[in-house]
Amino acid sequence: MGTVTIGVSIAVPEPHGSQLQELRAGFGDAAAHGIPTHVTLLPPTEVDARELPAIEAHLVEVAAAGRPFPMRLAGTGTFRPLSPVVYVRVVQGAEVCARLQKQVRDASGPLARELLFPYHPHVTVAHGIDEAAMDRAYEELADYRAEWPCTGFALYEQGADGVWRKLREFVFGGAVVPPQASARAEDATLPLF
Repeated sequence: MGTVTIGVSIAVPEPHGSQLQELRAGFGDAAAHGIPTHVTLLPPTEVDARELPAIEAHLVEVAAAGRPFPMRLAGTGTFRPLSPVVYVRVVQGAEVCARLQKQVRDASGPLARELLFPYHPHVTVAHGIDEAAMDRAYEELADYRAEWPCTGFALYEQGADGVWRKLREFVFGGAVVPPQASARAEDATLPLF
């Protein structure tokens, strides 16, 4: 079976997700359409494909212990010069995101890993593009606002084409949305990351 690259994230729902994705593409970020709008809980991680059932079981447990919470985005921030990223800030729900990502990466679980940088929940709107475009993203989204009730998170896999696709959703409180039969099909068009 080999290895697969996975990630875990909270999707930014419609209409906000598509709006931010289109803005990201408009700033010149070529990866925008393969990386739908999200707040990362587990960054891209290579795993043995045979571990996916254990990973899903672990994520079911994390979600079962969680409860819906309000998410609110407001304004922009940047990781420059450390990392070429401009993002929309998570101003409500950040503490819950931080707790969730620790549970996902629990040292005793199948997704235990160290992070390259301290965890900082955010929604990327520009990454690795020229400085003028980064500045434009930072300025144009300075007044951006969005909010929604976060009810869960999802597991995604990066395809050979670089596009992220949803494998399974995990709803807080124990309800689980079963995986979609077409989620692993070559023609699936539900990217996220």
